[in-house]
Amino acid sequence: MKTVGVCLSGCGYLDGAEIQEAVLTLLAIDQAGARAYCFAPDKEQSDVIDHLTETAMPGKVRNVLTESARIARGKIENLDRVHAADLDALVFPGGYGAAKNLCTFAAEGAECRVDPEVERLVREVVDTRRPIAAICIAPVIVARVLGQLGLHPRLTLGTDAGLLAALEAMGAEPVQCGVTECVEDEPFRIVSTPAYLLGQGPGEVYQGIRGAIERLLAMTG
Repeated sequence: MKTVGVCLSGCGYLDGAEIQEAVLTLLAIDQAGARAYCFAPDKEQSDVIDHLTETAMPGKVRNVLTESARIARGKIENLDRVHAADLDALVFPGGYGAAKNLCTFAAEGAECRVDPEVERLVREVVDTRRPIAAICIAPVIVARVLGQLGLHPRLTLGTDAGLLAALEAMGAEPVQCGVTECVEDEPFRIVSTPAYLLGQGPGEVYQGIRGAIERLLAMTG
C-alpha cells in the first residue's frame, strides 16, 4: 500500500488547514487504496481567528500540530520526524494556514519565507523524485522552494491574475485552472488544483482534489 504524506497547517481555513479540503484529501487517498500519513509542524500558529465572526483573537495562542490533530483524529506526527523515505508522495491541503504557518505568503507575498522543516521535506521529496500535490493556496510553498532552486514548475492558483502573477514572480509557470480540474507538471512530478480558491461547495472541490490525488498516485509508478 502506498503512503501519502499529508502536511496539515492547523484546523480552520482562516488560520489553519481548510477542513473540507483536508478531509476530502484524506477521503480521496483512502478511496484510491493508499494510506494517509498526517503530520504538521510543532509551532505556534501565526494568529488565531474566530471563525464565527471572522475576526482576530489577540492574545490567543494555538499550536499547529495540536490543532491539526483534530483533523487527523490524533493520528499525526511531528513534521521534524518525517522524511521523504517515509513517503511515496506528499500533499499539501490549502487554507490560510498554508500561507501563514507553513510559509509567510499571506504577509509577504512572493518574497515569503517557507518554514524550515517544510522546506527541508519538499527538497527531500523533489531530490528523490517523489511526486507532490498542492491544493488551493498551497502551490505557493512549492513555487517558493523550487524557485529558489532555479526550477520552474507549472502550477495553478485558479484564475486570479494577482495570485498567478505571484507564482510567476517566484519562478513558477502559472496556469489557469477550473475548480474541478488540476494542472500536472510531468517533469517535476507535481499536480495542483484550486479547490476553494474557486469552489462554491464540497462537491466540485472534491472533483478537483480527487483528480489531483489520482494523478499524484499515478506518478508514484
